[in-house]
Amino acid sequence: MKKVSYTLLILIGFSTILFSQDRMRYFDAPFGGGGGFTPGWIFPKFDELNTRLSQLGIPKFSNSGLFTTGGAGFIYIGVIKGLRVGGMGFGGSKSESSIVNTGPIGPPVGLISEKREVDYSIGGGGLTIEYTLPFVREFGISVGGIIGGGSVNINIYKNSGDISWNNLWTQANAYGSTDYARQLKNTYWFFTPTLNIDVPVYRFVVFRVGGGYQVTFANSWKIDNGRNLLNVPSGLNGNSFYLEAGVFLGFFSF
Repeated sequence: MKKVSYTLLILIGFSTILFSQDRMRYFDAPFGGGGGFTPGWIFPKFDELNTRLSQLGIPKFSNSGLFTTGGAGFIYIGVIKGLRVGGMGFGGSKSESSIVNTGPIGPPVGLISEKREVDYSIGGGGLTIEYTLPFVREFGISVGGIIGGGSVNINIYKNSGDISWNNLWTQANAYGSTDYARQLKNTYWFFTPTLNIDVPVYRFVVFRVGGGYQVTFANSWKIDNGRNLLNVPSGLNGNSFYLEAGVFLGFFSF
């Protein structure tokens, strides 16, 4: 939560600096809308997962987070000036792998090498509701929230190299195959309180910077073909702090 507090202070400070600048006149009406591209950075909690990666000889996921791409759009509903509703979506992934020597073979004596890999991805989308504060006119400071659904996917792989088409089906019917693959999926609903700042760069173009904290609920873990995955650590979920920036085109009311 310290990261959240520090970032919010930075955003508020940024808005204060902008507010001190000369007044600029841009499009201002009780109706309008816009949309744009929203790259971002999300900070999942990897502690529980990293403990398992160490046991497999795979490098840990960095706590510096991962890059996401997405988009968002909105319209002013007109009933309350400055109130806008819309939608958004995002997604991102990262991967860590390692070549591990599992033991000797022979003769001649050698080592069995296999590649071990874990892929992590997170994504989601939902309904956005924002209110642009009316006492700032040169740019927009909006507070609001997102309600929606998302998922975390974790894929685990272990294999010793390329495989032919025929061997693929032979292994599917074999006992004790050396190749290993598991697909874990956590689906959930989420609510995210947000703070965004829209800085006009042209009459119909704004640059956005903002952030929020995704709080998940109704989590459900499945493995492979839809079987329940039990006893997953509670710390391995989609709760994540995120930052975003983007460029929006449209009609804006500040």
